[in-house]
Amino acid sequence: QVQLVESGGGLVQAGGSLRLSCAASGIIFNPNTMGWYRRAPGNQRALVAVISSGGSPNYADSVKGRFTISREYAKNTVYLQMNSLKPEDTAVYLCNIFSGGLNYWGKGTLVTVSS
Repeated sequence: QVQLVESGGGLVQAGGSLRLSCAASGIIFNPNTMGWYRRAPGNQRALVAVISSGGSPNYADSVKGRFTISREYAKNTVYLQMNSLKPEDTAVYLCNIFSGGLNYWGKGTLVTVSS
């Protein structure tokens, strides 16, 4: 069993920045992939960015050049630095880890970008 705890969401004006953090605990197998997804109002959950154990990141086209994903292996923590935020980035951001063949999800943190 793996637990994920997110932090760092909040309200920010368009053009601003936020940094999300997600710490994983429990039995975590390697290799694994950690990442962020988001669910905007009225929309389905969508990938934002993921990063493998080897450090290779993948981003949704909508966030390329604005968001940066990174991870701190010793702490089983993944970060999402979000710059140049837009109102359409408003969503609940969900942390994910794929470990041991299973997906685990955090409860989510709300990011609201005002225009």
